[in-house]
Amino acid sequence: MALSQPPVRLTSQKNFTYRLVLATLTGKPVHISQIRSNSPSNPGLASHEISFLRLLEAVTNGSQMEISYSGTIIVYKPGLITGSAAGLGTTSNGVIKHEIPSNCTRGISYFLIPLCLLAPFSKAPMNVLFTGPGVITSATPVGDISADAVRMAILPLYKMFGIFNNIELRILQRSNPGHNGKGGGGEVQLVFGHQTVRGVAYSTGVSASNNARMIQTARGVLNPLVPDTYIASDASPALLVPAPEKSNPGNKKKIGLGFGLFLVAESSTGCLYSADIASPPDGGVPPEDIGKQCAYQLLETISKGGCVAPAAAPTMLMLMAMGSEDVGRLQLGREVLGDEAMIQFARDLTKFGAAGWGIRDAPGDNHDGDVVVSVVGKGIGNVGRKIA
Repeated sequence: MALSQPPVRLTSQKNFTYRLVLATLTGKPVHISQIRSNSPSNPGLASHEISFLRLLEAVTNGSQMEISYSGTIIVYKPGLITGSAAGLGTTSNGVIKHEIPSNCTRGISYFLIPLCLLAPFSKAPMNVLFTGPGVITSATPVGDISADAVRMAILPLYKMFGIFNNIELRILQRSNPGHNGKGGGGEVQLVFGHQTVRGVAYSTGVSASNNARMIQTARGVLNPLVPDTYIASDASPALLVPAPEKSNPGNKKKIGLGFGLFLVAESSTGCLYSADIASPPDGGVPPEDIGKQCAYQLLETISKGGCVAPAAAPTMLMLMAMGSEDVGRLQLGREVLGDEAMIQFARDLTKFGAAGWGIRDAPGDNHDGDVVVSVVGKGIGNVGRKIA
């Protein structure tokens, strides 16, 4: 592949989506090597990473990708972010249908968060429908947050940047991880809209009474601290997929069974803190335990301090680094900033030409342990949008 400029060279599959988003926003090609090169059984790109590359190809025009035979090396040259403009996978009504394979172990947030980072810089609005047996809308054992967390704890933060205030994430079919944490059969659509609820208890293919039990337990923990607690209940049937047998060729089975709870707390200053717990793929955990764990996880997230939850910190810092050529500031808890993934994220930003972060103690007696991170924006513009 002929490159107009030398690529940014990185190693390993860590921060894979963020690295590709950075390459797309800055227009810099990237060369990633040693992708699971030490794995004897599954070297190279995983199915969810290949699926993300296909999604990236669908929302851009002119992107070029070259993957080595073993899958351990990828060279990506970004194109123009076109969104749902007529292109790969776009239907007649302007919706990109992206199907996720059944062997995917990552939650839908793995795809949604980077997509939402690209959306403000797109030539056309983003309207993507995620379908297929691999869509998992709940939180996952590998650490992905649920679709509800993206919708209610991350997307509202975009209003601070004056972009996509009315973006909406529609959860059309809920799902939990299946056997071995793979697949779920959910359906999610990213469109324009807004949401106002503070929490969601959901169940898929199991009794709706699980929702009431999770809500009651969570409120028992939170009500003494925050009486104004509202949690919606959402019960959905499970998806039936073909499972033919010799004795019964037309046999079908349910996938995506489970339940979970998402909570988001908003402070008096507009800061958002979220928590996310779903039943494990193998079951065995009563809904009362899920409700209690989620409530305590929310309190733990709040105790870490700062103005945003740990899951939302990379989104805020990315938007600040790519935004106007000015200094943006974000207050974070020391534990959030000192996380290994956050440190790697900071290193990746500098690899793509972003300025280093300035860090100082937060002022005031009420913010012990917090730090203020200062970020200088690169002034990345939306070159695809027409100027009236």
